[in-house]
Amino acid sequence: MCAWSRHVRPLARHRQRPPHLRPTPSQSRISKPRGRDGMPRRPPPATSRQRQRGPGAAGATRAPVAAAANAAPRHGLARVLSKLGVCSRTEAARWIADGRVSVSTRVVRDPEFPIRADQQSSITVDGQPLTGPARCYLMLNKPRGVVTTVRDEQGRDTVYRCFDGAGLPWIAPVGRLDKASEGLLLFSNDPQWAATVTDPATGPDKTYHVQIDCLPNVAQLAQLQAGVVDPDPEGEGVLLRAKQVSVLREGERNAWLEIVLDEGRNRQIRRLLAAVDIGVLRLMRVAIGPLAMGELGKGAWRMLSAEEVRALVPAAHASAPDAR
Repeated sequence: MCAWSRHVRPLARHRQRPPHLRPTPSQSRISKPRGRDGMPRRPPPATSRQRQRGPGAAGATRAPVAAAANAAPRHGLARVLSKLGVCSRTEAARWIADGRVSVSTRVVRDPEFPIRADQQSSITVDGQPLTGPARCYLMLNKPRGVVTTVRDEQGRDTVYRCFDGAGLPWIAPVGRLDKASEGLLLFSNDPQWAATVTDPATGPDKTYHVQIDCLPNVAQLAQLQAGVVDPDPEGEGVLLRAKQVSVLREGERNAWLEIVLDEGRNRQIRRLLAAVDIGVLRLMRVAIGPLAMGELGKGAWRMLSAEEVRALVPAAHASAPDAR
């Protein structure tokens, strides 16, 4: 052996790769498709239409129509019945619990059972197809001493006694008046219209005539419009204010005020007046927007005309349905 041959490193026939470059067992079993020359095949070039539509477009076109239907908004069954004006949500929950409501011939007992808009035609109540009643809009001159609710746990008279024997469809109060208050109260089975009327951002102002137990001074009247901070049940301050306040007439010991509100908080006028040391003797709502009480007697009611319905929410109901 030559002297220099001892310093030459012999060539390995198969040099091993470093561990981090060695293929895993699963990779070693996968063979890429190769052409006739032994080189890996390349994917065919995309057509002009595929380039315009982008990757995944072909798969998107093959997506089943059912996927779009499943993605449609869903609402609870009780809410759907209420929104259709069939009954209140509480009453709908009772019907569902009693097994009176079916969806696609299947009895449903869960009030939150999800319903799509295209499934409403498959709902039945007592075996009868669901058909919403005609929209109803009416005004009531609420008397004092009755509560604004369908049922009262204490057994007190409710506003619904004023409709006894009238044969009306299910209707709900649009807003509220407390037991000691009286005057104009709206009812309807159109939830969307009712929500628009009661929303401070879209609804009309409400006008009240209030008999108070004193003669108000200028500072008190100014404070009513400037606003007062009244603690709510959770202890946080709530700003209460009147949009307009004026004196209608004064007696020896008391006076009548006209108060206009552009929002409707619980017992707002009573809380507002109490904050400036004024007591309420009588509280009447006399108008809602352009709709005035007029000569409607205590406990009496009448239907609203289509023009009156539109006038209460002109922006939301450019073409209101015919009032019934």
